[in-house]
This record gives sequence, structure tokens and C-alpha cells, in this order.
Amino acid sequence: MTLATRLKAFRLTHNYLGVFFAPTILFFSITGGLQMFGLHETSRGSSYTPPALLVHLSQLHKKGTLYLPPSKTAKTAAPKPDSAKPNIPKATEAPTSMPAPPNPLPMKIFFAAAALALVLSTCTGLFMAWVYARRKILVAGVFAAGIICPLVALLL
Repeated sequence: MTLATRLKAFRLTHNYLGVFFAPTILFFSITGGLQMFGLHETSRGSSYTPPALLVHLSQLHKKGTLYLPPSKTAKTAAPKPDSAKPNIPKATEAPTSMPAPPNPLPMKIFFAAAALALVLSTCTGLFMAWVYARRKILVAGVFAAGIICPLVALLL
């Protein structure tokens, strides 16, 4: 096998793997970018309610399933008196002189830009795979398989 033959095989493998996994890459980059800003969940004291579709897509992104576990409710049991326990400081108590956490916004913006770049890069890769393909039906079939295979796996 010559070097040119191997390079051609590598290019074709790279091309079809990219086309097959493009729908998954698009899904994870878009949902990950939305999760970066917490658009999939409500926060305490906020009136924001995320769309159900976004909640389910986030669950699929994080846990690999559309099943949402039942929401946790506060336990209504009465607290037990601590008179029998020795007074041991809890490890969860924060020290009084803790510095303020750094601003997460610059990192969120960077990751959102990375998600957008990944979407754009994937779309341009799909465009090039389509334009330069000799067998467009094969490219379309591989792309369709990249959509259908995860959907079938989700239903199993």
C-alpha cells in the first residue's frame, strides 16, 4: 500500500466519520452552550421557567436519557434535638474570611464562543463534504445514519 493510497483512505475515513458524527457534535455543542448559561434550569428566587424541550435536551446531554427523575421535595420530618451530640464543628461551614469567587462570566463567554465555533466548523465541514463528494447519495446516507442511530439507541 503506497503512501498516497493510505492518505486517500485516511481522508475518506475522516470525511465519513465527520459526516456521521456531525449531528451529534451539533447537538452537544448547542445544548452545552445553552447549559453554560443555566438556561435549562430554574434558580432560587427567579421567575424564569425553562422550556420543557430545553430541560429534556439538557437531560439527554448530561445523562444520556430523556427521563427526568422526580423532583426532590423537602423532607417534612421534625428535626431531632442535638442535645445528645457533642458540639463538633461541621466541615460544611465556610470560614469567615473566604475570598470572593472569581467572576465566571469571561469563562462562560469563552465556552459559548467555543460552542459557536464548533457549530460553524461542523456546518462548514458538512458543506465541504457535500460539495466535494463524488457520491452525494453516500454522504446523505451517512448523515442520515448519524441522525437515526442515536435516535434508535435512545429508544432501546
